[in-house]
Amino acid sequence: MKIAFIIDPIEKLDPTHDSSVAMMEAAQNLGHEVYITTINQLSVVSGKAYGYLEEIKIKPVKLVDNHWQVDDNWYFLEKSAFLPLESCDAVFMRKDPPVNTPYLYATYILDLIDPQKTRVLNSPQGIRGANEKMYALQFSTVIPSTIVTQSKSVIAEFLEEKEAVILKPLGGKAGEGILFLQQGDRNFNSLIEISTKQGQEPIMVQEYLPSAKEGDKRIILLDGKPIGAVNRIPTGKEFRGNMAVGGRVAVTEITERELTICETLAPKLKEDGLFFVGIDVIGGYLTEVNVTSPTGIREIDRLNNVNLGETIINALINSY
Repeated sequence: MKIAFIIDPIEKLDPTHDSSVAMMEAAQNLGHEVYITTINQLSVVSGKAYGYLEEIKIKPVKLVDNHWQVDDNWYFLEKSAFLPLESCDAVFMRKDPPVNTPYLYATYILDLIDPQKTRVLNSPQGIRGANEKMYALQFSTVIPSTIVTQSKSVIAEFLEEKEAVILKPLGGKAGEGILFLQQGDRNFNSLIEISTKQGQEPIMVQEYLPSAKEGDKRIILLDGKPIGAVNRIPTGKEFRGNMAVGGRVAVTEITERELTICETLAPKLKEDGLFFVGIDVIGGYLTEVNVTSPTGIREIDRLNNVNLGETIINALINSY
């Protein structure tokens, strides 16, 4: 098979951490041709989606003293060619957030790929309809108490009821811009003004879950089914467990409650064409649904001696 990955610039990716690289490496190891491109290299010609595709060869990571290691020159690129994306059997949309205007335009280009010829993962329509904060709200039985608003008075009332809350920008990623707010905080007005951009943008406000101190679990779902998980534990005085802000990763199990969460999401994920998803769970509550470029594969592989990249690629092949 020929598999293309739409990613951020390859030189900016960390092969010991990035899930896109893990999947590309797995596809290569399974004998498939792997190509990369970026959203600013996409075009529409004669009603078809095109891109500058570069075939990539990757040097696999090695596990040394329980850490992934890789050579400095870990990839090699062939000369690029301007080709229809339908010349590939599958296209993975793996550009990192934010889902801004260029990102949205890229999904419109991907809409023009004939699904009978090429599978796009995740579905561009599904990505557009699944804001990674808002999407969770439709699963009300498994999320913590949550509001979305730009109203300072509504937030104040919610804070008074809950005593401690988490403020989340709707377009953030990797823990960026997430704030902890307690009742009586003298910075209340300023924090709300900054978060909502002076009341011009809504934010998500969630009840603070004390169990966050024990970890923020990332569970990887493939076609609606959980295939692995990693616990991300805050370090030092940091309340966020995200790996991007220094969270420590640890082995974990998927509980019965978490299996129930996955089963609750599965029908909707399948309906929306969201094949590869990462959900975040704290204390048995769903907090986010990540559909753009979920991470965690390298950490799960290292801690559990598995290869989720190969699991994902094989599932893709078997779906044809």
